[in-house]
Amino acid sequence: MPDSPQFAAPAEHYDRFMGRYTPPLAAALADAAGVREGQHALDVGCGPGGLTAELVARTGAERVAAVDPAAQFVAACAARNPGVDAREGTAEHLPWDDGTFDAALACLVIGFMADPDQGVREMARVTRPGGTVALCMWDIQTGGMTMLRTFWTAVRAVRPDSAGEDRRAGTWEGDIADRLERAGLTEVTGGTLTVSADYADFDDFWQPFTLAVGPAGVALAGLDADEQTAVREGCRAQLPDGPFSLDARAWYARGTVA
Repeated sequence: MPDSPQFAAPAEHYDRFMGRYTPPLAAALADAAGVREGQHALDVGCGPGGLTAELVARTGAERVAAVDPAAQFVAACAARNPGVDAREGTAEHLPWDDGTFDAALACLVIGFMADPDQGVREMARVTRPGGTVALCMWDIQTGGMTMLRTFWTAVRAVRPDSAGEDRRAGTWEGDIADRLERAGLTEVTGGTLTVSADYADFDDFWQPFTLAVGPAGVALAGLDADEQTAVREGCRAQLPDGPFSLDARAWYARGTVA
């Protein structure tokens, strides 16, 4: 789940960095999970509440719960989604009883869980038999998340040994589905979710990286001034002038609790 220092920044900084992708991706994941009116739904690793808001729109705040280890994100989620049961906690130790929810979802979270397999098992535990567990994570390994591919390409031109994000859980095809099956879920299916985000200009793209949000922001902050300038120019060289849009592909999988 979002872990310090990668997600120690204020909620507003996360909004600037990833927030423009969240609404369409949250809607796509909720569609894939079949979340509908009348269900009780859980947002695991809720961050500032982007997916939470989508769940509230579908089933009502009183039927939605959310959890995140970052206190500032839990506060933002609760403030933005009044009536939601928002708690501080981790995916590996969810603070709800067995079978509480009809659906448990995690959007862009599995790659940050300390123990992804345990996180998936916990999501299944708090979901009723016949309920749905669904997760998604950016396609980092094949470069389907254009914003991050652009950044890490520029970083590796400066620091060829940079670890990047492509070894995180869920970032390659089939990984999430495999974890669902290992956790004992049935009827596991998966695929891709593709969204896009608009940028006013290059500065609109670049400035969020300077806020030290997520692995990319932390990596940039760890470079010296000359290296940061080189990364900036490396990103600029890959992008057009003026307004532009970037596609972003995520891997997803869903399964049914036996």
